[in-house]
Amino acid sequence: MPDLSVTIGGMTMANPVMLASGIIGYGLDYPDQGVLSRMGAVVLKSTTLQPRVGNEPGARVVETPAGMLNSIGLENPGVQELISKKLPEARRLGTNLVASLAGESEEEFEALVKILEPEPGIAAIELNISCPNVKAGGMAFGLDPQVAGGLVRRVRQHTRRTLIPKLTPNAADLPAVARACEEAGADAIALINTFSGMAIDVRSRRPKLGANFGGLSGPAIKPAALLRVYQVAQAVQVPVVGMGGIWDAEDALEFIIAGASAVEVGTAVFVDPRRPLDIVHGISAFLADEKIASVRELVGTVRLNEAGEKCFP
Repeated sequence: MPDLSVTIGGMTMANPVMLASGIIGYGLDYPDQGVLSRMGAVVLKSTTLQPRVGNEPGARVVETPAGMLNSIGLENPGVQELISKKLPEARRLGTNLVASLAGESEEEFEALVKILEPEPGIAAIELNISCPNVKAGGMAFGLDPQVAGGLVRRVRQHTRRTLIPKLTPNAADLPAVARACEEAGADAIALINTFSGMAIDVRSRRPKLGANFGGLSGPAIKPAALLRVYQVAQAVQVPVVGMGGIWDAEDALEFIIAGASAVEVGTAVFVDPRRPLDIVHGISAFLADEKIASVRELVGTVRLNEAGEKCFP
């Protein structure tokens, strides 16, 4: 059988497929726990210092052609409940757990990392500096290289765990943001979070989301996500974790060939909770068919068309 194992920073995974944050909460109510135990890692729902009720009132999720808009607003019970109630149960999933952290200031991120550092069972920390659905913090940290790098540098001082900032596609120069994070001490770069978007009810002439705007995910964004993963993989030396519209094994393989060492699956889970496991099996079958011994041999092997290189932006 092909070797599917990959290493991201100090986190070794049995395969390169991770479940993205915000999709399954803390994994405790997932309809098939056996799927979670066979993932390379599970990224938990983003946690803040204090509990958040999220965006209200009105719709938080709207289906769109080949995707969905969401504006949850980082609803979560806060870090203390994560430690006391969520983590003890999540550790039973039998796979790597990645804590996703969100804050409105650098001080909040620092406080979160300090609180979680002594807690066992966390393989890595994903810094959510890319959420478009909050009024403060979130995506604001990931738009500017200097700001993003400064945050990573401050957090890096307080943790030995694998540190993975998750970047927004809405940044003007995404490779520059990624390089700043790498230089500040990030062990890997995750991208992309959702694109900013909206949907309007033509009869009421009001946005369909209660918060007016939200984040677009799903297959509709895959080509744009794939390009950004390729661009960032060319710009940094640390591993890249790619995501954005991954629906099947072929999508995941595209991201790996573009330069991602691992991938995260999100929106597809709403359609089929077993889809992530199907992706793992599909990657394995592809490697066997192509007589490739390890998935690591496939990372970044894309060959650009020679004529096309002259037109590349």
